[in-house]
Amino acid sequence: MTAPRTALLPRPRAAEVLPDPTGPRRRPWATALRAAACGVAAAGPVIAQVTGYAPPTPIRFTVLANLLIAGAFGWSAVRTWRGGRPLPPRLSGGALLLAAITGLMYHLVLVNYGGNPPPQTDRPITATLLLHTVTPLTVAADWLLLTAPRTLRLAHIPLWLTAPAAYLALTLTRGALLSPGTPARYPYPFLDVDTYGYAGTLTQSLALGLLFAALGVLITAVDHLRPNVAGWFQHRRNRISPPAAGGLK
Repeated sequence: MTAPRTALLPRPRAAEVLPDPTGPRRRPWATALRAAACGVAAAGPVIAQVTGYAPPTPIRFTVLANLLIAGAFGWSAVRTWRGGRPLPPRLSGGALLLAAITGLMYHLVLVNYGGNPPPQTDRPITATLLLHTVTPLTVAADWLLLTAPRTLRLAHIPLWLTAPAAYLALTLTRGALLSPGTPARYPYPFLDVDTYGYAGTLTQSLALGLLFAALGVLITAVDHLRPNVAGWFQHRRNRISPPAAGGLK
């Protein structure tokens, strides 16, 4: 009498057992980029504070925006390393809008407006590059290369604008509590109530808010038109199925 057919088949060794395809997948490259974005966004405020560049440093919108971006990308890096879901679009889109505001406002407005003093040493130059250029570019690279398109929504824009609105309230409240003549009472010239009054300052702030909202609409539109680069990389990685991953055909 012969043994059953199943008994004649060799038992697979533990090293040959394939992992569960439905389990979490770690993405080391995505984790590295997001951890680097977190480090860059955190390093800029630290260097700016140490060097005393553009005082008062802690109240600068750029510094606070970079700290928020650092927190978001630190959380995103941990989730990516653990194989979890990416950040919700309402949060990742908000970080992207903050990065875009930071970069565009500095390079298109503040450089010519006199909002920041010209750096005099290498360390302030480093802080300026990190805060206004490297962080926005890193956030944009994450958005374009590592996130799926068509996830941002126009309904997210009011939530994204709460950060600039909260900063305006913080700046005006701080300025009202400080005595007139205090150096850097208002950190940006277009928010200077002593120069423009509350009506003029709020009018300029409203105009900036509308520009930020339009920028959010533009980002959302681009998100719905851009190619799925992240999906292409994923397809390239999985185009060849592992042996015995599926049934015989």
